[in-house]
Amino acid sequence: MEFFSMELVLNSYVGHSNPSILTKPSFTSSEELQDPIERIENTAMAEQNYQQRKIDMESAAELSKELKRKKRMKLFAYAAAFAIFQTIVILVLSLTVMRIKNPKFKVRSITVEDLTHTSAPNSPSFNMKFNAEVAVKNTNFGHFKFDNTTISFDYEGVQVGEAFVAKGRAKARSTKKMNVTVELNSNNIMDNPNLESDISSGLLTLTIRSKLSGKVHLMKLIKKKKSAEMSCTMTVNLVSRAIQDMKCQ
Repeated sequence: MEFFSMELVLNSYVGHSNPSILTKPSFTSSEELQDPIERIENTAMAEQNYQQRKIDMESAAELSKELKRKKRMKLFAYAAAFAIFQTIVILVLSLTVMRIKNPKFKVRSITVEDLTHTSAPNSPSFNMKFNAEVAVKNTNFGHFKFDNTTISFDYEGVQVGEAFVAKGRAKARSTKKMNVTVELNSNNIMDNPNLESDISSGLLTLTIRSKLSGKVHLMKLIKKKKSAEMSCTMTVNLVSRAIQDMKCQ
């Protein structure tokens, strides 16, 4: 009986006392509150890192595209510059090197070696011997190879003398000088009414004409036919035995 009353007292005390004193303290509630917050923060941080990596990758892709675009533009610019350079080179070559011109052929000087004349009425005449220096000026970038030719000395359109020029070659952008000898007489113009008065005046006007034909050889690949024409006038002073007023076109 006494044992039963003690149990009732004990149960009564347990039922009315503070549960926190008798039960084991629980810490799981604060951990349960803390873990979801950390998980949220970690998830947010992971999402932020993912977005940042995505942005970085997109930026790298854009940068790569921009670099490729700039590289293509540089290649196009180099190609355009090379094409322009080639065009300029071809234009310069076509206007200079590839532009083949006619050489020039003219008399540089004439020396009178022998001269006799008479102005007798009805039988005027003259006999002369000249030593002439002629020149072929070649302004091309290839040599000019010319054939044999002759130089005609005329009095009022009638030939009174002729000089022979042997074939030869004028180097590129140079002048070839040659000496020729010519003998002149009045046999073909004895009936010219102006001959007597011209001889009496001591001045005899002559014209010189010739044509030099050949080919310009350029870089051993191009051969183009070209010719040079001579047209000069001169006055022979019969008294001083000298040439004056030499003019060539």
